[in-house]
Amino acid sequence: MRDLLYMAALVLILVFVFGYRERILAVLARFDRRNVERQMEQLQERSDPTAHFKHTLKLAEEQVEEISEIAVSDERTATPVTRYLFQGETFATRMEAEKARAETIGQIARGFYAELPKALAARGNGKLGRE
Repeated sequence: MRDLLYMAALVLILVFVFGYRERILAVLARFDRRNVERQMEQLQERSDPTAHFKHTLKLAEEQVEEISEIAVSDERTATPVTRYLFQGETFATRMEAEKARAETIGQIARGFYAELPKALAARGNGKLGRE
């Protein structure tokens, strides 16, 4: 009886996989495409002398929240206007909010480079590589 249940489960799994094969293959193709893109980016970064700075800025950007659009009533005319919210502060224009966000990203990246000598000293040899 147990063998019959195992066989039925196997048949159900095969039917499920066969029924959703396009979706499964699409997910695998996207994964493979992202993996190839990531590998190509890593190859390009090896020859780029500023790649470390770009990578640091990208990591810092991931740590900072996005800018939100909110609709509020104008203080003077009471008509609805769009404001931009970043870290609890409201900005009149997206440009001002983007500038504040860029400053925050820059502060995080500078903090990383301020801590870098201490991290290298803790490593012992003071080098980034794996010597």
